[in-house]
Amino acid sequence: MATPITTLYTFSFHSLHSLVNIMKRIVLAGIAALGMLFGSSSAQAQVQVGIRGGANWGFTSNPGYMGALMSSFHPSPGPTGAVFLDIPLGDVVSFRPEIAYVQKGFLVKQGTELNIGGFALPIGARIAYQSQYLEVPLLLKVNLTQGAVQPYFIAGPSVGYAMDGRVRTRATALITTRPFDVDVDYGGALNRWDIGATGGLGVAMDAGPGKFFIEGRYTYGFSRQIQVPVVNVNIRNQGVALSLGYSFPIGY
Repeated sequence: MATPITTLYTFSFHSLHSLVNIMKRIVLAGIAALGMLFGSSSAQAQVQVGIRGGANWGFTSNPGYMGALMSSFHPSPGPTGAVFLDIPLGDVVSFRPEIAYVQKGFLVKQGTELNIGGFALPIGARIAYQSQYLEVPLLLKVNLTQGAVQPYFIAGPSVGYAMDGRVRTRATALITTRPFDVDVDYGGALNRWDIGATGGLGVAMDAGPGKFFIEGRYTYGFSRQIQVPVVNVNIRNQGVALSLGYSFPIGY
């Protein structure tokens, strides 16, 4: 004859066994669902790796107190390039992290004319501030259409670190002198870090196993590049870049 304790033990054992079976079925169903999800995603879209390269025209924001001097500020051209992944998040949206190199800065042009015996001799100087950045943009890419030609939009934050920098000066008269470079000493008043936002448009085209693309982007830095006590020096990096690149599926 079963005692109450034996009955309770048997009931508890069977209940626990049933609960374990139910949990096992739920876990197996979840694994199967995830497998179907990732299987269908990988069948439709694959992670791609790519490279791009081009030019960046760097310039700076306009501190109001510098007034007319800012009219002498011009974009400073320099190289840019990156390697990246394109990770699909859906049919039209993907995550695009990059490791990029970009030259930022600005260019100052000053000049006048020297009258020599009725002959006007233009003399002047070009002073370029050039900083070499390692940058990590974390972008979302949105394909605007599907097909052999795919326009797209990109946007997201970026974090940059100035590896080194220089001030390059050239004098101009009848001839242009060789450049004179002075290294930039970061630390103290000069900020190495640059946190910003990037947005742009591009067009990708099917080419062999991957895609060839052309892309334009604008980057705005939120970090002040000169940190001076009391005085608010509102100088922030900006840039417009144009790049060509190619991406292809991983494992091709």
